[in-house]
Amino acid sequence: MLSGTGADAPDAPPLLFAPRRRLIFKGRNGLIASLASSAALVAVILAVLFATSGGQSFRFYFFNPHFLWIALRGDPLKAVGSVLGGIVTNIWIFLLCEVLVLVFGLLIAWIRITTTPLLVPFRLLATIYADIFRGIPFVLVIYIVGYGLPQLSLGALSNQSPAVYGCIALTLTYSAYVSEVYRAGLHSVPHGQILAARSLGLTQYATMRRVVLPQAVRTVIPPLLNDFISLQKDTALVSLIGVVETSRAAQIGQETYFNGSFLTMSALLFLAMTIPMTRFTDHLIDRDREKRLAGAQ
Repeated sequence: MLSGTGADAPDAPPLLFAPRRRLIFKGRNGLIASLASSAALVAVILAVLFATSGGQSFRFYFFNPHFLWIALRGDPLKAVGSVLGGIVTNIWIFLLCEVLVLVFGLLIAWIRITTTPLLVPFRLLATIYADIFRGIPFVLVIYIVGYGLPQLSLGALSNQSPAVYGCIALTLTYSAYVSEVYRAGLHSVPHGQILAARSLGLTQYATMRRVVLPQAVRTVIPPLLNDFISLQKDTALVSLIGVVETSRAAQIGQETYFNGSFLTMSALLFLAMTIPMTRFTDHLIDRDREKRLAGAQ
């Protein structure tokens, strides 16, 4: 019997992409090279900020400690809202839209892959919906929803706040993208497992709930998280229809004091939201890849 550890055993083929944490350092030379390249990068950034002729002006305009503090706490005397308070609006809009997108996107994906004759018209509508809202820029969607729905005189739906219309626009757009992610995950489940479930007497609904969905959702978690990182950032665009969130508060402060430190503080707050989710997404991708590689060995 052949053994993978014998002298005559063929060498294992090198991996095209090694796990990320194995690429950081390779012995002492790797550590020195990494530190040297990091120091060189920091030196270049500091040289741009401090040694160039425009560095002082750049630092004063974008990294002024006085205005960064005002951006953080606001200035009621000049009707300048807190950028930190504005980020709360971004957070609740993101959390609400995330839940709605998860549910609505899954519903659209399920309608598009179902074979029930009764749902043929809905499959057509779901396909048209996905094509339209993936094709129209989100800026146009938020303008159409924010200024169009109030003109339709649809009762309570036409008398909502701009934040609600922003949530509707975000949900409509991102549900179209997420439905495609779900659909790809649903199609990734081997057809043999579906046939086996049906042969055991499971209905189409039970097969979807007990066999297909658990595997599909596990597969699409990383791409879903990437979509939600984009959703976090796009909550800033609700300011186009009058919502005062962190980027709009920063813009008001910048126009009042003629200093861009308000914009810098808003950007830092967005980074504080998105970087943890980005790192978590990378962790899930690496873990899933290691499991696949372990199964291939």
